[in-house]
Amino acid sequence: MDDRTAIASVPDLRSTPKQILVICTRRIGDVLLATPVVRTLRSAFSEAAIDFLAFAGTAGVLVGNPDLRAVIAVPERPGLAEHLALLRRLRRRYDLAVSLLPGDRPTLYAWIAARRRIGTLAEDRKSRWKRALLDAWVPFDNLGTHTVAMNLGVIEQIGLRAKPVPVVTWDAAAEAEAKSAFPEIEAARHAVLHVSPKFAYKSWTETGWVVLARHLQERGLRVLLAGGASPEERRFVDATFAAMPAGAVNLAGRTSLAALAFLLSKAALYVGTDTAVTHMAAALGVPTVALFGPSNPVKWGPWPAAYADLSRSPWSMRGSAQVGNVFLVQGETTCVPCLLEGCERHVKSQSDCLQHLPAARVIAAAEAVMAGAPRRVIPLSVVPERGV
Repeated sequence: MDDRTAIASVPDLRSTPKQILVICTRRIGDVLLATPVVRTLRSAFSEAAIDFLAFAGTAGVLVGNPDLRAVIAVPERPGLAEHLALLRRLRRRYDLAVSLLPGDRPTLYAWIAARRRIGTLAEDRKSRWKRALLDAWVPFDNLGTHTVAMNLGVIEQIGLRAKPVPVVTWDAAAEAEAKSAFPEIEAARHAVLHVSPKFAYKSWTETGWVVLARHLQERGLRVLLAGGASPEERRFVDATFAAMPAGAVNLAGRTSLAALAFLLSKAALYVGTDTAVTHMAAALGVPTVALFGPSNPVKWGPWPAAYADLSRSPWSMRGSAQVGNVFLVQGETTCVPCLLEGCERHVKSQSDCLQHLPAARVIAAAEAVMAGAPRRVIPLSVVPERGV
């Protein structure tokens, strides 16, 4: 039997699973883009108990998710005792395990956890040993297939009808937290600007954010700043906030991810870089402007709320465009996307393609997406590559 044989041909997997484990041990955005898999499984197996295995610190994006029974958090770098405890907890507890990453650990977790396992694997020689651990698998494409489609391709093997909708949720406590942080949420039209991504190479300029915020204020929108809680992110947000127009609110590092989801759900506009929060805004149907530089938009561009074509990514590798409620604005140099970590090739370096991105292009995209304009493309105003 071929390694990628559809599970429908494996007799033991024709019966309805009662216990299912979904495994995605990576970053917050990866976890969010795995929720269409959970929603598809829940739709197909309404009585099953579905658990999600994720790294500690990423589970905030799953708060209030009605499709899940539990979230199992594992340290990113567990000690031996922690690892052994996790493996004992997982051992053959599930009928089906779904691994959405091709790495060693998620594949081993799936093998330990369930009688039947499906997943994604690299097609290289080094991954051959992992094929014996899965009953069926699909080749992992890290370049030309969107992450939502890649994930759903795994469970399409068992004949399920995919539901390509990232699920963004919160609970009552998160809603109360959001209303406490911004009491005017129901009365004031607001825009959320996520000005500080986790990694500097994905960041835009302080000046750009300030010019954008002033424009939005003139349009009658209250500006809420969001960003991460790390010292580097807080410093950037605080410096940007100091130049913001009066009335702006700095929420960076002061709300949970679930509370931020509620704030996003009420927003008239969201603008952010390549972060998990940008994916959240897009999934919620908020008019969204996504600023992309070195990152691969085909693989990681925000999935528009009503987009359902799994045969092709919403985005091309090169160029700015609007699809549904999302306007993806790509950076300004001829080398985009380089798929590398900044011009100096490390996460703390900046990317010229985003540093040269003018506020006027971002404002034009914001106006277009708020107006609900049809799909359109903004030509690049090309700046030469660094050093050319």
